[in-house]
Amino acid sequence: MTRNFSDKTKYHINLNETYGAHNYKPLDIIISKGEGVWVWDIDGKKYLDMLSAYSALNQGHRHPKIMETLFRQANLLTLTSRAFHNDRLGEFCKKLAELCEMEMVLPMNTGAEAVETAIKLARKWAYVVKKIPMYEAKIIVCANNFHGRTTTIVSFSSEEHYRYYFGPFTPGFKIVEYDSIESIKKALTPDTCAILVEPIQGEAGIIVPKDGYLKELRRICSDNNMLLILDEIQTGLGRTGKLFCYQHENIKPDILILGKALGGGVIPISAVVSTGKLLGLFTPGEHGSTFGGNPLACAVAITALDVIIEENLPQRAEKSGSYFIGELKKIRNELIKEIRGKGLLIGVELKPEAGGARKYCEKLAEEGLLCKETHENVVRFAPPLIISKDEIDWALDRIKKVFAS
Repeated sequence: MTRNFSDKTKYHINLNETYGAHNYKPLDIIISKGEGVWVWDIDGKKYLDMLSAYSALNQGHRHPKIMETLFRQANLLTLTSRAFHNDRLGEFCKKLAELCEMEMVLPMNTGAEAVETAIKLARKWAYVVKKIPMYEAKIIVCANNFHGRTTTIVSFSSEEHYRYYFGPFTPGFKIVEYDSIESIKKALTPDTCAILVEPIQGEAGIIVPKDGYLKELRRICSDNNMLLILDEIQTGLGRTGKLFCYQHENIKPDILILGKALGGGVIPISAVVSTGKLLGLFTPGEHGSTFGGNPLACAVAITALDVIIEENLPQRAEKSGSYFIGELKKIRNELIKEIRGKGLLIGVELKPEAGGARKYCEKLAEEGLLCKETHENVVRFAPPLIISKDEIDWALDRIKKVFAS
């Protein structure tokens, strides 16, 4: 960024760069406070948050009800491990299972942990139920996927940068083209046990599949005795204009993976949601987590879910997103290749000659709007779902200014 940094900002950037591992490339802003859709840097400059911590802040920063629950529960009990029951876990699992119209929940901490959990569950089902020969089960995944960065997950990434230096890789995955039913059909074998897919590919640049794609995946899985696993860590909990993205096509997965906004933007919690028959396959000791299902996270997640429903955040995302996308499409700039998205998960793809999306994100930050580039040429806009029309208009004025310049 071209702006002059204060001594305080320089100090913290230097501290982070000196003592923190360089596995991220953040914009040069030191955020010290957040409220609603707004954040402030250490020098007091105000910004509109258009990233929402990659959709973990659907309810906004420090939502009052969520913070009240956090403090109340923190004063009672924070952690027991799963060696004992606690009085918030069952309540959380019941609420989430009923919202998903499923039967059982396995809570974890991070999205990647939940994906790993779903993979283990699919594999056990493959051997116990489908009777695939032991250790021969295959899971179909899609090119340009992003499901996390653990060793097993990067094993089936098609992004070389995520894989280089980190092998040997975990076998058992078949990568096919996204949004291509034909490539799925060609990949099927008697040993295929599941399809793992994002309803919209977020990190790939907000890639929205054609209408009917998920419905056809559901049909293929049902016809071939396979599990449909949907990773809704980023798209779930209202982001795309429905509580879950798969509801746009009136289908239901066998296994649903959730995270990010489940913790209300204040504490990590993720979950795998499925039927009793599937999650019932796990026996004591086969899977677990010290912090998974801890009472503090469960209490926060209960309120986080209440806020989403009580404040009609999916419906607000649908209305706000439709308006936002419509206004973005009115921008006339020959360097914009495409504007795409669903709800408040929006990508503006730039042509290669634009020189990358990073400099646009830096310019927008100078104007008081925070967003982040993804896959080099895409500017991603994903504000908290509580954003108002006036705040979107405020953002649009600055987006138009930057693209005009």
